[in-house]
Amino acid sequence: MHHLLQVWFDWVLHGGYLGIIVLMALESSIFPVPSEIVIPPAAFLAAQGKLNLWGVIAAGTFGSWLGASVTYWVSLWLGRILIVKWGRFFAISESKLTRAEHWLHRYEAGGIFFARLLPVIRHLISIPAGIIRMNFTTFSLMTIVGSALWCGVLAWFGQTAITPEMLGDPAGLTMALKAKSHLIGAAVIVLCLLYFLVMRLTAHRNGTPP
Repeated sequence: MHHLLQVWFDWVLHGGYLGIIVLMALESSIFPVPSEIVIPPAAFLAAQGKLNLWGVIAAGTFGSWLGASVTYWVSLWLGRILIVKWGRFFAISESKLTRAEHWLHRYEAGGIFFARLLPVIRHLISIPAGIIRMNFTTFSLMTIVGSALWCGVLAWFGQTAITPEMLGDPAGLTMALKAKSHLIGAAVIVLCLLYFLVMRLTAHRNGTPP
């Protein structure tokens, strides 16, 4: 695993924006590339003047959308039966898929937005979205908004907590992420609670059961 982390680090350090796009596209699919070791180093490089911060966030957002879109269309094409049959090879059980489908049926666009902020879930949410044939424009918009917010949070972390020594040591970055994870998690939870509060109040105001 440490070797994979080092490879991903090298892609960010030497691949520039293209490396960010590729890694974030993988991160938004079923491949285990953590965005936490992609955007923070890139943001640190931006702070050093080697990249542009907004370019990093834009590349991360586009990569996330690209990977999610590919997964969406593959899932729509394959259908639920094949996903259930072969999903076990990627830790996708039928029960997980069913819960995700119910989640999207209930919250629709809000469910996609919320999922983009949650580790693990953001890797898989495109699968049920494709299976239930969710409107692709809505799916794309919520994916872009949620991914941009998440990349922004990680970029802030990269510019405030990364040190030059961490760029050569993925394990050190992982430890730093754990030390700050409670702050990142708290910020995401607050944003999500505010979102669902607004959604609930809006539904009540419109006469729809919340």
